[in-house]
Amino acid sequence: MAFQLPNLPHLAMLGKLNPKARRSLLVALFTLLLLRGKLADLPRGVLAKLRNVASRQEVSQEELAQALQQVYVDEPDGSKTLLVPHKGRISKVTVKPTPASVIEKNAKQFPLVPASHKPSLDKTFLRQLLAILRIAFPSWRSKEALILVSHSFFLVLRTVLSVAVARLDGRIVRDLVSADGLGFIKGLGLWFALAIPSTYTNSMIRHMQAKLSLRMRTRLTRYTDDIYLSAAPHLRYYRVALEGGLDDVDQYITSDIASFCDALSGIYGNVLKPALDLVLFTSQLSRSLGFRGTAMLFLNYYITARILRAVTPAFGRLAAVEARLEGEYRAGMGRVGRESEEVAFYGGGLRERSILWRAYLRLIKHVNSIYKIRIAYEWTEDFVIKYLWSAAGYCLISIPVFFTRRRNVGVQAQGPKANERVNNEVANRTETYISSRRLLLSLADAGGRLMYAYKDLLELAGLTTRLYTLLSTLHNLPPLPIPAHSGKNVVALRNVDVGVPTTAPAFLAAAAADDASETGSSKGSGTVLVRGLSFELEAGEHLMITGSNGVGKTAIARVLAGLWAAQGGGQVSRPLGKTGVFVVPQRAYMVTGTLLDQIIYPDSYPQFVASGRTHAELMEILTAVNLAYLPSREGGWTTRKEWRDVLSGGEKQRMGMARVFYHRPKFAILDECTSAVSSDVEGRMYEHAKSLGITLITISLRPALMRYHTQLLTIAGDGTGRWSLKRIGTAEERMDLDREIVTLENRLAEVEQWETRLKELERLLSAQEA
Repeated sequence: MAFQLPNLPHLAMLGKLNPKARRSLLVALFTLLLLRGKLADLPRGVLAKLRNVASRQEVSQEELAQALQQVYVDEPDGSKTLLVPHKGRISKVTVKPTPASVIEKNAKQFPLVPASHKPSLDKTFLRQLLAILRIAFPSWRSKEALILVSHSFFLVLRTVLSVAVARLDGRIVRDLVSADGLGFIKGLGLWFALAIPSTYTNSMIRHMQAKLSLRMRTRLTRYTDDIYLSAAPHLRYYRVALEGGLDDVDQYITSDIASFCDALSGIYGNVLKPALDLVLFTSQLSRSLGFRGTAMLFLNYYITARILRAVTPAFGRLAAVEARLEGEYRAGMGRVGRESEEVAFYGGGLRERSILWRAYLRLIKHVNSIYKIRIAYEWTEDFVIKYLWSAAGYCLISIPVFFTRRRNVGVQAQGPKANERVNNEVANRTETYISSRRLLLSLADAGGRLMYAYKDLLELAGLTTRLYTLLSTLHNLPPLPIPAHSGKNVVALRNVDVGVPTTAPAFLAAAAADDASETGSSKGSGTVLVRGLSFELEAGEHLMITGSNGVGKTAIARVLAGLWAAQGGGQVSRPLGKTGVFVVPQRAYMVTGTLLDQIIYPDSYPQFVASGRTHAELMEILTAVNLAYLPSREGGWTTRKEWRDVLSGGEKQRMGMARVFYHRPKFAILDECTSAVSSDVEGRMYEHAKSLGITLITISLRPALMRYHTQLLTIAGDGTGRWSLKRIGTAEERMDLDREIVTLENRLAEVEQWETRLKELERLLSAQEA
C-alpha cells in the first residue's frame, strides 16, 4: 500500500524549486529544528539576566569607599579578586598569578638574540612568534582559543556567503535578461535573505577581531607584569636596565604589547580569509574558465607576487625603529613630569624643550621617511592590484567566449511557454559573466589584501622582535644570590667587594656572538667601590657609615638589602624579609593610594586588617614623626591624593621613618633619609627607633648623628676602596678626635699671620691706585 502526501500548496511550491534551492531550504529547516530548544531558551536566559541586574542593589558610599581602600581580596588558592566600583556597584574580577613553574618552563623558549638581528620574515621570526603565542594561547581550552575558533568560523562563513552572493547575482541578471519575472522575484527574496547573515557576519568578524586583540593583550600584559614585577631574589624591574641593558620598559609593556596584539589579530583575518577566498574562488572560476583560464590565473598570481616582493621595503625594521624612537620621546616627556619641580628651580624649561623637540624631530623625520617610501610602494601596489588584476580578469572571462567551439548567439525574445525549456544563450552567458566577474572582483580584493598583508607581516615582524626582546631579557636575568641566614639577628659582610653590577653572563654571551670584538669591552667589567669589606653587626649595635660623596656608601646599602650581588667571592648574612632588614632611601617614595597606604607600604589594606592594627596605633606613629596633623589637614585616612606633590620634602622623609616604626624591623638602613628634617625632630625619631628595639644602620655625613650609634664605618675617598671600622667612644676614636682638634688649633693659630699678610696686600693695592 503506497503512502501519499496530502496535496498541500506549500509542498507544491517546494516541488517547483530547483534542486539546489530545495536542498538549501531543507538544510535551513533542519538546522532550525536542531536549534529550536536553544532558541526557545534564549529569551528565558535573557530575562533571567535582566532580573539579576534589576535585583542588584546599589551599594552605599561607605561600601564604595571600603572597596576603593581594600582594592582586592586574597583567595585561598593564591588568586586575588579585584574590587572594581562601577556605576554604583562593585564588580569582582579574579586575577590568578602566573606560577613560577610556568615562567621557568617558558624561559626555555626565549633564548637571547644578537643585537644585530634585523626583523624580517624568516625562521627567527617564526620562532619568536610561536614563543609569544604559547603565552597568549596557554591551551586550546582557553578563552583566547575559543574566540579564535569563533573568529575563524565567521571568516569561513563570510567566504561561503560571498560565493553564494556571486552565484545569486548572476542568476538575478539571467532572469532579468530572459524576462523571467517569477525567477527575478525569487532571486530578490533570496538576496534579502542572504543580506541578513552577511551583514551579521561582517559585524561579528570585526567584533571577534577586536575581542581577540583585547584578550591577547590582557594575557600578555598579566604575564609580563608577573615576570617584570617579581619579588626577591629576581627583582627584574630593578635590574632589567642595569644588568639587562633594556631601557624604556614602560614603552614595551604599555604600547608595544597593544600594537603587537592589534597587528596579530588583524593579520589573522587579513591572511586567513583572503587565502580561503583564493582557494574557493579559484575552484569556482575553474569550472567556467577551463584549464587555460585556470593556468593563466595562477600565472597572474605568480607575476603579482614577484613584482610586489621586489618593490616591498623593509617595513619590519622601519616599524621597530619607529617604536624605539616613540619610546625615547615618551620617556623624555615622563622625565619632565617626574622632575618638574627640579627643572622649575633651575629654570631649565627651555633646555628641556630643546631636548624633547630634538627627540620629536628624530621621530617625525623617521615617520616622514616611511611615508616617502610608501609612495612608490603603494603606487606600484595599486597599479598591480586594481588595474593589472582587472585587465587580467576581463581576459580570463573572455576565454570561454572566444575559445569555445560552438557559438550560439540566439536570443529568446518572448518568455517560455508552458512545459517549454528556456533556451537563451545570451542570458546564460550573461549569468556566467556576472558570476565570474563578481568572483574575479572578490578574487582581486582577496589578492590585494594578501599583498597588503605582506606589508603588515613585515611590520608585525618588527613588533614581534620588540616584544620578544622584552620577554627574553626578563627571562634570562639570573636571580640574585640569597643571603645566608644563620638564625641569629646578625647583619654581616665577610670579605665583600662592593661594586656596580656587571652585565649578566647570558647577555655578554649574546653580545660576543654578535661581535667577537666586543667581548673584551668594558661592558662586562664593573667598578669596585669598596674592597674586602667585612663587619658583623648584632642587635643593638648601631652602625654609622660615612665618607665623601660618591665613595660607595649607598652601594653598601644596596648589597645589604639584596639589590646588588656581593662581588669578590664574599658572603652576605642578614635576616630575611621586610621584618628583618628595612631600607629607607633618601628620596622618599609615595605610593598611589590613601594616606593610610603611605604609612603601611609595602603592605596592603587587607594585610593591615589581618594584622589587627588600629588607626590609633597609626596616629601614635605619626605623632612620633611629628606628622599627627596630617589626617585632619588632608581629610582623613581614606583620602586619595597625589602625595608626591602634596607632601613637602621633610614630610615625605618623615613618612619614610613612619614606615619603619610601623613594620618594626630588626635592622633599619637609613640612607640620608633625614637630610631635610630638622635636627631636633631627627633626634627624637632616632631615639624612638632605638626604644622600639630597631638596630640602625645610618648612612650620613652629619657628625651630630654619631651619638646614636656605637660603630663608625668610614669609606676612604681616594679611589682605592679602603675603609676603616671603629667603635665610637673608644680610646682610638678619642685619639683621632684629639688629632683633629690639634690640627684645627694649628690652623687657628695661623689666622693672625694671614690677617697681617692681608693688610699688607691691601696697602700695596691702595698705593698702586694712588
